[in-house]
Formats: sequence, structure tokens, C-alpha cells
Amino acid sequence: MSTIPVMIPWLGEEEAEAAADAVRSGWVAQGPRVAAFERAFAEHLGVPHAVAVSSCTTALHLAMIGAGVGPGDEVVVPSLSFIATANAVTYVGATPVFADVDPATGNLTPDTVAPLLTDRTRAVVAVDQGGVPVDLDAIRALAGPRGIPVVQDAACAAGSVHRGRPAGAGAEIAAYSFHPRKLLTTGEGGMVTCQDAALAARLRRLREHGMSVSAADRHAGAAGAAVVETYDEIGFNHRMTDVQAAIGLVQLGKLPAMVARRRELAGRYRELLGAELADRLVGDPAHGTTNYQSLWLLLPEDAPDRGEVLARLAADGVSARRGIMAAHLEAPYKGTARVPLPVTETITARTLILPLYHSLTHEQQDHVVSVLKAALGRQALLPPKGVLPK
Repeated sequence: MSTIPVMIPWLGEEEAEAAADAVRSGWVAQGPRVAAFERAFAEHLGVPHAVAVSSCTTALHLAMIGAGVGPGDEVVVPSLSFIATANAVTYVGATPVFADVDPATGNLTPDTVAPLLTDRTRAVVAVDQGGVPVDLDAIRALAGPRGIPVVQDAACAAGSVHRGRPAGAGAEIAAYSFHPRKLLTTGEGGMVTCQDAALAARLRRLREHGMSVSAADRHAGAAGAAVVETYDEIGFNHRMTDVQAAIGLVQLGKLPAMVARRRELAGRYRELLGAELADRLVGDPAHGTTNYQSLWLLLPEDAPDRGEVLARLAADGVSARRGIMAAHLEAPYKGTARVPLPVTETITARTLILPLYHSLTHEQQDHVVSVLKAALGRQALLPPKGVLPK
């Protein structure tokens, strides 16, 4: 039996041709296509600066440096996030301080952040969990008067909207992911956006070993005067390639259609599941709209163990995933939480992520819901014939 996967990137011949063009050009490392992708992404968001990097993790690493975070500092983060959010804080020698989240959105709120702010707090990392836009304005209203910058971990948020603007557009610094589980993918890759020109210039140097002149600029100057770079601070190899950027440019043009399709399918899931289960699906917050990068369902109190539900789904050709992880329960951070995190622990233990991707058919979606209802004891339907991928 073939399985309906939880996610398939929307990639096709246009991306393949763009990547091939980059290869044929002879410039496959960071070069003109990376610069073009940066300009296009910044224009899409309506921000002045975008810096392409090798992953969202490296974007968060640079964001921590850009925010001035270092040894001895504390950074408030949600535990309910991929572990890279906390790891980026640790990379610069600071301590992640875990906050709880809102049960409806899975995101930080001023009420969950405020009790954890101290005179050692150097930043807050606000995550758009699963594409649900965090209320950045509310977090900044709390942190700003205290002189604490807010870094937005917008890894999942390309295509989401916060108060009428693209998610992350209003952030001092934001980090995006282009991993294949995200809507917009370059295979691997990420982007840092910021408002300040000097910061953007520094991030560009840091991503390329701290070089004062990029490889592309050195190449451009080869026909004329020699260009000699200097290294004024320790940097990193966090570069994106032109092959990735070529794919990203195509993907960016498809982003509105991706979001529209996922929102249509999420709405249809809600109708098929019925009122009781639909109320347990993640949805739009009052301050914006989600791109439905992940569609998670909080299992009813009378549901079987989640592992049993996932096994039932898998047996009937449906690949689902456990809910979002809680970093404070993993070995590197176990025992470090300073306050109870009951909402985080409930969401991570009792949610599962349903298949959702651009090419998911209505027939496949019908099958997912039929099997899920049967696994939850709500409605034992036979799977419709002929709906699984060949």
C-alpha cells in the first residue's frame, strides 16, 4: 500500500530548469542569483534588507550575534519549538530561558514572557509556530521599553500575515527557513531580514568568514584593480549557493498559490472533521492569518494513546507526525525550565500533524479523515477505494 505523506514540496520543471541554468552559468557558489533572491525576498516582505544563508539555524545564529547576545546573557524562548531555536542561543554562550505558550496558537504571549524577564535578559525569540503568526507587536510592547530586542523566528512563516503585513516584516531581526518541510524551499537554506543597513552589511560579512569583500565582489574586480579582502572579526561559513537561490526565486513566485491551496485544504479538513474535532485544529489568530505550514490537531481527552493513533494511521496508508517538540524535555535542556510549562507539555504530548501539501487531492484528504475518525473511535468508515497514490 502506498502512503499519503505528511508533506511533499511543490517542485517542478521550472525549478529544475532554474537550477540547471545556474550550473550552466559556471557560478554555483554564492553569487548573483543569491543577491537577486535577497532583493526579491526583501521586496516580498517590504523590508529594506535580506541576507541569504545556509539554513534557518545559521540565520538564528547570526541573529543572536546581531542582537548583541553573548556569554552570560539570557534569552527568553518558547520550549515549544524545534530545538534549533534554543540551540542558537547556546551557540553564542547565552542561556535559553523557556517560556510557556498560548494554547490556541502555540506562541509566546506577553503574559508567558513577562515573569521570566530579568536584568540578564538580552533578547526574546518569538516563534511563528507552524506558520501561525506570533503577535509581535504585543511582545515588542513588553520588551521594547526594557531595551530588550525581539528576534522573530519566522522559520515556518513565509506566506503568513500579521496585522495586514507579511509575518516578520515588522521585526528588528527575523529568520526564515527554506527546508523542504516549509512552503518555500531551496532544499536547505535560510534568510535573515533586518531594518538596519549597517547590521545587514555585518551579517553579510559574518556569513562569509568575516571577509570585508565577498567572493562575488572579488571576482567582479578581477578584470581591473586587484581586490584584497581583510578579516576584521571571526566569521562563519553560512553561505547559500546560487543553485539554491535559483530555486528560491521560482518558489517565491509560487508562494501565494501555495498559501491559497493550503488554506483551502485546511478549511476542507475542518468541514470533514466535524465540529468537535474541527475545534481542536490549529487556525488563524485574531491578529493575522496562518500559511498552515503545519496543521496540528489536539487529540480529544478520550482518544487512544497518540502512538496508537499514529500506528493506526500508518497501517491504513496515512503518514502523520507527532506534535511539535518541547526542547526542555530533550537531553541537552532537561531540568533547566525555571517555571512550569503545562501548555507546552500538553501540546507536545497530545497533538499530531496531518498531511497537508499543495498536491494533496480531495480523495486523499477524504481517506485521511476517514482513517483518523476510525482511529479516534468517532466514525468507523471504510477507506474509499482508489484514493491512495500509486
